[in-house]
Amino acid sequence: MRTTLTIEAHLYDELTRRAHREGKPFKAVVNDAIARGLAAMDERPRPSARPVSPAFSMGTPGVPLIKALALADELDDYRRVGSIGDDS
Repeated sequence: MRTTLTIEAHLYDELTRRAHREGKPFKAVVNDAIARGLAAMDERPRPSARPVSPAFSMGTPGVPLIKALALADELDDYRRVGSIGDDS
């Protein structure tokens, strides 16, 4: 199909260079560029990469983390026992 297009100067220059470099007719390079552009527009956008949070060493724990729940229970017991004698 024949039509008239207004092409920006920098795009025209690039299309002309490509046609010359590839040894193809100008209209073939234009049609290929349009086809590739349309195909790219139909592609689904790729999900962006998940953000990476930096990790820092906090040293050796002062309490074995395996026993953390037992320690929490023990501290809760101390709190409760301490509050038994309070008159508040």
